[in-house]
Amino acid sequence: MTAPAIRLTPRVGIVMVLAAFLGLVAFFWPFVVAPGTFGSNYAPPLIFGVLLVLVLCVVLSEIAEGGIDSKALAMLGVLSAVNAALRPLGAGTAGIETVFFVLVLAGRVYGPGFGFVLGCTSLFASALITGGVGPWMPYQMFGCAFVGMLAGFLPRARGRYEVLMLAVYGSLSGYLFGFLLNLSFWPFSLDPNSSIAYLPGLPFTEQWHRYLAFDLATSLGWDTGRAVTNFICVLLAGPAVLTTFRRAARKARFRAPVRFAAPAPVADPDGSRAPGRPSKSPWTASG
Repeated sequence: MTAPAIRLTPRVGIVMVLAAFLGLVAFFWPFVVAPGTFGSNYAPPLIFGVLLVLVLCVVLSEIAEGGIDSKALAMLGVLSAVNAALRPLGAGTAGIETVFFVLVLAGRVYGPGFGFVLGCTSLFASALITGGVGPWMPYQMFGCAFVGMLAGFLPRARGRYEVLMLAVYGSLSGYLFGFLLNLSFWPFSLDPNSSIAYLPGLPFTEQWHRYLAFDLATSLGWDTGRAVTNFICVLLAGPAVLTTFRRAARKARFRAPVRFAAPAPVADPDGSRAPGRPSKSPWTASG
């Protein structure tokens, strides 16, 4: 096992747990916000979107305080650029998403902290390139951040079992990502008279049934395309990419301890030994 590129301190762990809780509240706001609380159906996603941005900033600052060395930062920049370039190749075509498999594999090799940051930076960079900046972007960043982070917490495995485990996880994360993202716009995406539309004031069970029906009717095919893409990409490219990432991690030696050796004692002209001075060459003639 290689050392994680970004170390998660206990303090950062607490912050990430709180961020996960606030993130779930931001996604599941239709079930927890009372009708008319914000005066408009469009206000909650905007308010929670701003909240997610603040939460992500806090988590990233805490992770940075724990230590991101120059090698980890360089790897983060390279993989963020790769993901930003890969995303336009598939997004918008039958749910095919080419950004997740790199995120899953990088989170697996470089650790949960690196996977969390990579999910944020990848989606932010791709949004700037494709012009996809909008109220939905914080939700996408948060969802991808936790996809990458959870990949770093998967149990140990080796060889084909590891690749298969990551492929199954990538497939499940494709469904989970779509399920969560739909929650951010479901309340105002349909005619209120529809049987699968969000209807403020309904009991939780009926509201939940409506959302499940909405997700199955409108997003199952798209999410399946993402899940299948993740599974195939990890299964085919996983062994080579994992080997490449691990070779890079071994050469980079992230967070390698710095050791200072005491200087060797040297001989003075009078024959005494003194520390910190270069020793006499054995080829020097004695006077």
